[in-house]
Amino acid sequence: MIYSEKELASLESFYSNQLLNSTIPFWFPRSYDQEHGGFLLMRDADGSLIDDDKAVWIQGRATWMLSTLYNTVEQKPEWLEGAKLGYDFLNQHCFDTDGQMFFHVTRDGKPIRKRRYFFSETFYVIAAAAYAKASGDETAAANARRVFDLCIQYATTPGLLQPKYTNTRPSKGIGVPMIMMNTAQQLRETIGYAPCDEWITKWIHEIETSFVKDDIQCVMEQVAPDGSIIDHIDGRTLNPGHAMEGAWFILHEAKYRNNDPQLIDLGCRMLDYMWERGWDKEYGGILYFRDVYNKPVQEYWQDMKFWWPHNEVIIATLLAYLMTGKEKYASWHKMVHDYSYKHFLDPEYGEWFGYLHRDGTIAQTAKGNLYKCPFHLPRQEWYCMQILKSYLS
Repeated sequence: MIYSEKELASLESFYSNQLLNSTIPFWFPRSYDQEHGGFLLMRDADGSLIDDDKAVWIQGRATWMLSTLYNTVEQKPEWLEGAKLGYDFLNQHCFDTDGQMFFHVTRDGKPIRKRRYFFSETFYVIAAAAYAKASGDETAAANARRVFDLCIQYATTPGLLQPKYTNTRPSKGIGVPMIMMNTAQQLRETIGYAPCDEWITKWIHEIETSFVKDDIQCVMEQVAPDGSIIDHIDGRTLNPGHAMEGAWFILHEAKYRNNDPQLIDLGCRMLDYMWERGWDKEYGGILYFRDVYNKPVQEYWQDMKFWWPHNEVIIATLLAYLMTGKEKYASWHKMVHDYSYKHFLDPEYGEWFGYLHRDGTIAQTAKGNLYKCPFHLPRQEWYCMQILKSYLS
């Protein structure tokens, strides 16, 4: 199938409507914590609060989302107000004395948990950069660039962060080059930063040379330092949705670089390989984990359907279609779009349920917790709306 201009315009209207009349109103302004700052995002299906703790990741993500809406959709004062609540909370409560950020704090900002990686910092970077653009706050812009430089140090200096594993079986994951690539893209496109292009090129090269396996048509999550497959359970475990998220980051970069054909080819190969491995041919939807050699997967949630991979695959397939015109990407986009909005969307209260059993039934009703927040879904709807507007204009 292919999408007609009328169908693409209808899709753009759909994503815009879902974003602005379902997803965002579920979260804001009710989640603004006017007493302590930041956001109260752990919510049940009806929006009622189930916990008032705050995950630092999602404080940053929500700040980025509100700032981005303000920057690109409409300059609503309530969005800028919310972004300031988040940005100020991050600065006042979420950095430890050693400069690293916490992962989990109480409602009033007392630290609970700190993790041995720097993803809280990456979400701070995109939040501070987007907020700087929205507010004109030069200190926020300087903070974004400073913490980005710190993330590069963490990513490139062995031993700077406490390792999670011993060195008995050394490995590296695709998560670091992926998240750093997207962080750099966001920083570049909001406030600009000269080193971003060079670093993005390096991270794409690492993904292509170490993690993309053309011989077995696969994108690995974890490999040995030389890029070889580690034939143990952790080393064999694939996350198709995560790899397809990486695919659209690379396609986005291809678009930025005047439709660079090599990057389009790389992004589409990653999408092709992991759609084949991830799409559930029996029930539909994206399976959470797979084994590279089709052996049993260790994690018990391996065949569940989580919300966020579907958001990423909706973006990846639509972007691939708009950039290549290939019919299979339109078909895949329609399949994952139709499945997702049929099974995850809550027509009564808005937003999406986060977790489904393999057969598409709801596993639990929470729409917000330490990991789920107003990020993957609203980013998907916002991004699809933006690229369709650009394509149709």
